[in-house]
Amino acid sequence: MYRKTGIAFVLLIGFFIASFTSIDISLEDAARPSFREREIHNQVFRGIRGFRNYIKDSLLQEVSRKDPDEKKIRHCFIKARLLFKEFEWAASYFTADLTKRLNGPPVQEIENADLLDPSLARGSDPMGLQVVEEYIYPHIDTLHQKELIASVRHLVTNTDYLISYYTDHSFADWRILDAAKLEVFRVVTLGITGFDAALSLNSIEESAVSLKSLQQVLKHYVRKKNSSSLLQTLNTSIDYLDQHADFNSFDRAAFITAYANKISTGIAALQRDLPGRKIKYNRMLNQEVNTLFDSGAFNANAFSPGPKFHMTEAKVRLGKRLFFDPALSGTKTRSCATCHKPELDYTDGRTTPTDINDPGKHLTRNAPTLLNAALQSNYFYDMRALTLEDQIMDVIGNKEEMDGSMKAVIRYISSDTGYKNSFAKTFPADKWGDTVQAEMVTNALASYIRSLVKLNSRFDEYMRGKKQALSSQEIKGFNLFMGKAKCATCHFAPLFNGITPPKYVQSESEVLGVPRSLTDSTLDPDVGYYGIIGVASYKYAFKIPTVRNIKKTGPYMHNGAYPTLEQVMEFYNHAGGVGLGIHLPNQTLSTDSLGLSDQEQSNIIAFMESLESKQK
Repeated sequence: MYRKTGIAFVLLIGFFIASFTSIDISLEDAARPSFREREIHNQVFRGIRGFRNYIKDSLLQEVSRKDPDEKKIRHCFIKARLLFKEFEWAASYFTADLTKRLNGPPVQEIENADLLDPSLARGSDPMGLQVVEEYIYPHIDTLHQKELIASVRHLVTNTDYLISYYTDHSFADWRILDAAKLEVFRVVTLGITGFDAALSLNSIEESAVSLKSLQQVLKHYVRKKNSSSLLQTLNTSIDYLDQHADFNSFDRAAFITAYANKISTGIAALQRDLPGRKIKYNRMLNQEVNTLFDSGAFNANAFSPGPKFHMTEAKVRLGKRLFFDPALSGTKTRSCATCHKPELDYTDGRTTPTDINDPGKHLTRNAPTLLNAALQSNYFYDMRALTLEDQIMDVIGNKEEMDGSMKAVIRYISSDTGYKNSFAKTFPADKWGDTVQAEMVTNALASYIRSLVKLNSRFDEYMRGKKQALSSQEIKGFNLFMGKAKCATCHFAPLFNGITPPKYVQSESEVLGVPRSLTDSTLDPDVGYYGIIGVASYKYAFKIPTVRNIKKTGPYMHNGAYPTLEQVMEFYNHAGGVGLGIHLPNQTLSTDSLGLSDQEQSNIIAFMESLESKQK
């Protein structure tokens, strides 16, 4: 079975979540909905009721039969998913938590808040269409018919909750358009990749239905002078999806550049023209973007502890000096740059770093790149740090990594006139106090790391309209990465890390079954996130890193087990740990071979290497 592990990111974006609910609802309640807003609300409400009735009257009846008919059940299931896609744009935006119960990942989920007290951590039970899918694909699981029936009944119950919610809550124009643009991004990053239809692979048809639902919404906002542009693009994009519905052969590069980017740009124009007050969210994807691939689309400060900790040029300069200063370590021999070398895209080229006090001893985990590290939640492979500041504090105090102490670092800085003056200028006393504090040191270093956001590869140029930026092999590799190879169901475009689009508020981990080394195919004993949270389904789970800049950042995997990308591709192509003969019941990577040819694997590697950031 193909499963995905999700980790709800709630702690650092509490403000974002609050603004997404109570603040916006009060704003909407202050004004009577317009005719247009009521019409769109009614469209969504009808869609939700139609979905609920179909589940109850058709799908539930079929799965409850004494002798279930697999063909009929699959037909009903596919129909139910298409009905869900008709209102997904609104439900996922306005009622995200409720909607997860209809189409959430088929595994337990853990909230980051549980890191504050891991003893209280417990996984929420998976439910929804993806859970149902696992019971009926590749063949109906008659041994678990009771569980299948229960899962379908949960769909009915949870849809009733949605109906109750939308009975009393209205929509506002600015939020409708924001939700519509995010749905285009959802189609680009999740829809056409098969993220939530991993077994049925009906993703292209579902994406067409998603865009059709937006078409019905957006027609209320376009004027005659611009309707021929946005609505016509929607029409042609839907036709393209309908005419190229085969999952494996679908040309995702063509669809995104020729259609999806134009649609989201058109919606952004409608947003800018919309009069009235709008709320600005604190989220990683900037609200004003035209496409996911815009320069400056992502906010490097989104996962900082708060506005006080946002980057400034002075903080970056000071942080850079600290980054290269070996005096921060206990032995005065190792700086941050020792394990994160700029010339190696901020890695060290080793399988794993060495112990600072014992060069003959290696640590257990590989040093990851710091490029674009700001564009993710959770740090370290085991996800234990919630901010870059937390991560830096941990590393400085780690006996094997830096063997330092923040007290010693502060004494060193306070005794150095240059450092002391720089800190005084960089961190104003009215906000930070008049003496050097630990949070100033960690924030300066974190600011330098946040400045290392570089989304300027040849791939980015291609997505911004420079067609000659990628070779035909690299484009083929992108299409495989986003489709048949299923890479993009974990490494989400365009960041290609584990932050789930389109809201980018949830970070994922995976259980892959990584071996000890290239020559030892027994399971690596590192239990990963399980060692932090203690929930059984997360045993051997590790954070999903970015594949940007992967050309220079080997060796690969959390323990540096594979020296080359070719070896990594072989590992994935042959079902990860299970393919190596490792018994791993909770493996979240597909336990089936991907069936990629040598040429297809080479194409994927060529695409990944096109993600190398330019120095400027």
